[in-house]
Parts: sequence; C-alpha cells; structure tokens
Amino acid sequence: MTSAAAGARPVKPRSAWKVVVTLAILAAITVWSAVAVQVDVGALFANAQNASNTLVQLFQPDYTFFPETLPWLLQTVQMAVISTAVSVVIALPLSFLASRATNPNSVVLGIVRFVMNIVRSVPDLLYASLFVTVVGTGALSGILALVLFNVGIIVKLVSEALDGLDRGGQEAALAAGGTWFKANRAAMVPEVAPTYLSQAIYVLELNIRASTVIGLVGAGGLGMLIDKVRTFYQYHYLSMIIFEILVLVVLLELLSSYTRRRLIR
Repeated sequence: MTSAAAGARPVKPRSAWKVVVTLAILAAITVWSAVAVQVDVGALFANAQNASNTLVQLFQPDYTFFPETLPWLLQTVQMAVISTAVSVVIALPLSFLASRATNPNSVVLGIVRFVMNIVRSVPDLLYASLFVTVVGTGALSGILALVLFNVGIIVKLVSEALDGLDRGGQEAALAAGGTWFKANRAAMVPEVAPTYLSQAIYVLELNIRASTVIGLVGAGGLGMLIDKVRTFYQYHYLSMIIFEILVLVVLLELLSSYTRRRLIR
C-alpha cells in the first residue's frame, strides 16, 4: 500500500473557478469602460453605408495624384533623417550620464534620469502642437518635436544597455589610473556601439511614421497633405498617400533588418 501510494500521480488542484472569476472581472471592467465612454455599437450599423462608400474609395487609389505627393513625401524623409541625426548626437552623452555603469555621480545621474522621464512622457503630437505655436507651421516644428521625442527614447534604451554590459574593461582602465571619461570611451563605447546604431535605425523608422502624424497639426510632412485631402473627403487621394507610406516603411524595415544582421556579425 505504501509503495502504491508513493507511485500514484499527484492530483492536480482544481483551479477552474479562478479562471472563471478572472474572466468575469475582465468582462465587468470591459462593460464598465464601454458604458463610461458611451460606446454605441448601433452606430456602426447605422453608418454602414457611409463606411462602405469610404472603403470603396480607399481601395481605389488615384495614381495620377502621385506627382503631387512627391514634395511632401521628400519632406517627410528629410524630417526623419535630420531629426534622427540630431537626436543620436545629443542622446549619446546623455545616455552615459543616465547609466549607473558609466556615471559615478548620483546627483547628476538622478537629474538626467528625471529630466529624460519627463521628456519621454510627453507625446510627439503634443510636442508638435507646442512648436507649431512657437515657430509656426512647417518642417522645423516637426523636426524639433521629433528630436525631443527621440532623445528620450534613445537615452532610455542605450542607458539600460550600458547597465547590462560587462564592466571588466572599464574597471581595468580605472585601475590603471584612467579617468571615468577615458575608461568609458575606451571600454564602454565599443561595447554599446551595436546597440546604439540599432536604436538609431529604429528611431529612423519611428520618425517616418511619426512625421506623417505630427503633420496633422501643421508640423510638416505628408501629414499636412493628409489633413488637406481628408478635409475635402478625397479618400482616393488619401489611399494613394497611405500606399506610399506603406511602401516607404516596408523598404526602411528591409534596410533596417539588413543593417542589424550586419551589426550582429
């Protein structure tokens, strides 16, 4: 009896009630949220005709509109390239100041991290709206907005990468009498370079997408053209612009994947 009891498989505890309770809580929260924001499912059926007409135009892009989009498309790419170049230059020293592995000064470390948290918490669209009121509509306000938004992202990602690096080379340089600046430059910069370049490419991808959105508030790029054709319900033109953005993002994604593979090697 003892050997039989020892060889018996343990009984799996019944936990079905936990799943039921969890699903019920999630359902209750979903219903409460829908009621709070006044979700009207019936409106989807009531406006089905308008939706079908819009979809028909969206699936019929007007390719003759392509030449008119080229200046705006070029401006979008230029905004993304400029903001990325400026961002990566500003973010590199800030990343080293925001990392515990490379900045021994706890006061400066805390200040930089606090400021970067604030910078990163503000959406790029809000930055664009603020800069439009300061410097006016156009590409400059969009570039400034993207630079601020990008710096917050790059500093966070690169500083976290620095925190996780092997500090053997840095400690050896410090033990040999080198300053923190020289130790970081000799030991930590080469180690974090692949991550830094990878994040720069990621930010370039992000800027292509973001520059089309911030243009809706007058910050340059394809977004301004999107707002124009949307205002006049020219969805066949809008479909052409969406197709261009899709192609541009896919090409950039392919370039990004190729570059990352080269960096890993």
